Amino acid sequence: MPHPSEPARRSLLKALTAVPAAAALAGAAGPAAAAPLAAPGIVKPLPEAHFTVRGTNAEARFDALGDTGPLTPAARFFVRNHTSTPVLDAADWRLTLWGDGLHGRTPVHFTLGQLRDLPSVTRTALVECAGNGRSLYATQQGQTVSGTPWTLGAVGAARWRGVPLREVLHRAGLAHDAVDLLPRGLDAPYVSGGTDFGRVRRPLPVAKALDDVILAYEMNGEPLPYDHGHPVRLIVPHWVGIASIKWLGDIEVATRPLASPWSTDWYRLFGEAHSPGGSAPITEQTLKSGFQLPFGAALEAGRVHRLTGRAWSAHAPVRSVDVSTDGGATWRPARLHDDPRRAAWVRWSAAWRPARTGPATLLSRTTDAAGNVQPDTAVANTQGYLFDAVVRHPVTVS
Repeated sequence: MPHPSEPARRSLLKALTAVPAAAALAGAAGPAAAAPLAAPGIVKPLPEAHFTVRGTNAEARFDALGDTGPLTPAARFFVRNHTSTPVLDAADWRLTLWGDGLHGRTPVHFTLGQLRDLPSVTRTALVECAGNGRSLYATQQGQTVSGTPWTLGAVGAARWRGVPLREVLHRAGLAHDAVDLLPRGLDAPYVSGGTDFGRVRRPLPVAKALDDVILAYEMNGEPLPYDHGHPVRLIVPHWVGIASIKWLGDIEVATRPLASPWSTDWYRLFGEAHSPGGSAPITEQTLKSGFQLPFGAALEAGRVHRLTGRAWSAHAPVRSVDVSTDGGATWRPARLHDDPRRAAWVRWSAAWRPARTGPATLLSRTTDAAGNVQPDTAVANTQGYLFDAVVRHPVTVS
């Protein structure tokens, strides 16, 4: 039997036949405009200077983020899609809460207008794919992993405005014995290897939902763009990006633990370093840092270069960033340019005057206020999640 919001889903979801039109709009600047990259089912333009297309996804070029400030503009924000971006009509959209974790077990509906009438919060938060840095397991550690080969650009920071999820749960009649939620998106069902896994959904403990999760309808002061969850998405601070379900359509509220393929087959840690059945579903992200410089960049010897980068941690505010320009033989502190906060990254810089020509390896290492330090090696897992090792960044000095 379909869940209560299925008819509404079918009436809202439009097949993304608009992609060619979106591409045409992207080229409206005239014949001289550079043709954007193409990704199946992504609406916004993807200029090659800012994105690398990876299947149905678009990775932001980390080396090109230097001019974006502490917040990532929506036009430059990475896109992680399992299928394609649905183009939804906000006027017809509604959110349905249902399940035995509600008093009376009666479905409760909210329109966008009703959500906007509720008390709102504005929160700056990073969204980062669990697989960000995945390709580095292979290139740095020689380990084979599956999944989209992200470098460091599957992350972005934005200012999100919306309703605390706890406010909506209480108004819907959250039962005292509810333990789990199952938020589900309105994007098309994900089919792989001939198996239909259904729409993207992942359990969220009630305790986390009542803490700091929001139903976001604005991104950086504007309505959510199509590719980033229009009209409403979850923002689950500090957790892996899969928890921040886009294009939210319904939330099951249950008095029992819930599961989906996104908590059983994926987004768990499998491999020799983990228990035979895999870890518990991953939740909190990790810590990282990187140079805003292309891999293999050519730098001139004998002149001072201002090296820049970003550092972040899901565990605690960044306390310091150290850099090495000699492959890790020596380290020195970088200068931080933002007030460290747990929910955001910090920009940093360090000057370097290379004296000799030839290949060199740059490294940056984050330490947070809880004492977590980026390790030399990340603990491998077969699906390449939570890469946190110091990134070895090759350059050539000439």
